[in-house]
Amino acid sequence: MVTGMGFCLPGDSEPVFTADQVWDVASHGRSCLTHNGIYYGSVNLSWDAFDSRLPDLPGIFSRHYTDAHRFGLVSLVEACADAELDIRAGDLGDAAVLAGRGGIDANIPSYLAVLQADAKATSPQQAMELFVRAQQALTPSDVALVQGGVTRTTGPCFTVSCGCASSAVQIGNARRMIADGDIDIAVVTGVDVFGVDVIHNVQRLLHGAQRTYDEIRVDGMPELLPSFDRIMRPYDRRADCVNHGEGSVTLVLESRDHADRRGAHTYGQVLAHGMTRDGLSNPLASDESGASLVAAIRTCLGDRWSIDQVPYIHGGSDGDVVVTAFESNAARQLYGTDVADLLMTSQEACFGHNGAPAGALGVALTLLMMERSKVCPTANCEEPAANLSFNPLPGTVAQPLNFDYALSCNYQIGGVKSALLLGTPDAA
Repeated sequence: MVTGMGFCLPGDSEPVFTADQVWDVASHGRSCLTHNGIYYGSVNLSWDAFDSRLPDLPGIFSRHYTDAHRFGLVSLVEACADAELDIRAGDLGDAAVLAGRGGIDANIPSYLAVLQADAKATSPQQAMELFVRAQQALTPSDVALVQGGVTRTTGPCFTVSCGCASSAVQIGNARRMIADGDIDIAVVTGVDVFGVDVIHNVQRLLHGAQRTYDEIRVDGMPELLPSFDRIMRPYDRRADCVNHGEGSVTLVLESRDHADRRGAHTYGQVLAHGMTRDGLSNPLASDESGASLVAAIRTCLGDRWSIDQVPYIHGGSDGDVVVTAFESNAARQLYGTDVADLLMTSQEACFGHNGAPAGALGVALTLLMMERSKVCPTANCEEPAANLSFNPLPGTVAQPLNFDYALSCNYQIGGVKSALLLGTPDAA
């Protein structure tokens, strides 16, 4: 059962932290991306907003936190508050603390600080500070490390890194551990930081490469290389780019018995998880046929559920036309002649493509849609692409729908396909 949601995502003027704030953005298809040479989803988390949520952290640790640490801790605190769990009282003392990480941008400054330090000119105090900074921030397990310390958990604590499917896979891991009786409660955080300076430089490199690209372009290749200076439009006929962002999403998962004993509010259930890979030798490619996504979804449904029970899929489209192609083909294979009735939407353009948080955010949004009996539109989709087999719900208005089951899908470069089956609290 999902009993808590917490966020640290880009907002209109300040970050969004709560389910209601995220719903307000997503249900209206509103984009919180800012444009300063490129479109980017920036959290802009102030130190006051961080310190007010975590006032008692030892300075030797907290002054060396990266943005990934800060975003992940804030979403954790918000999720626990939403679930009415008291970290200071030890409510997470035996919880699993699981993190999903896809990028390493937040780790690089700490790595370079240690690499470039002059041991002869570094004082003992400075050396200790560098040591703490390095131990906290040099590995992809950085966020899980500090979350484990803040919660003082004695339970499982580890990180999974498989790109934009990372937190989705951790949600699947949490579900399995709870179902097997290994744990009663887990907090799952997806967090990433894509450095805006890196993206600015990629934009410059792409502009420089355009002339060479034009000379070698053949039929079937798009006229322009992907660009970050245009707005992302998932499922739109004009989609030709991805806008990145940063942030964190945390979900609290509990066994039904544990949630019932606490009298916790439940948003819904994580019923099953399926994962496949395209099996291609090219580590940057995806099979556009959709066969691998179909396999992941069928594995997820198993023999207990039917695709006919699923009227809505939360898509993983980030504006990449390849993603749109394999999702459309997969939907056609799964639903056959009924595919036109399928609602499949994406809210990536609300906050930017933020990597590892995408899986947890997709689950959170889908459960909110089921709870509120409305499907959020696809942000920035105004003119649906001609090759779509499903309804992407263009525009800025949520559509009423009563439904008990839904799928949430995420993907990693290299052909990884992840599918989570979600249900209302009382779904069989």
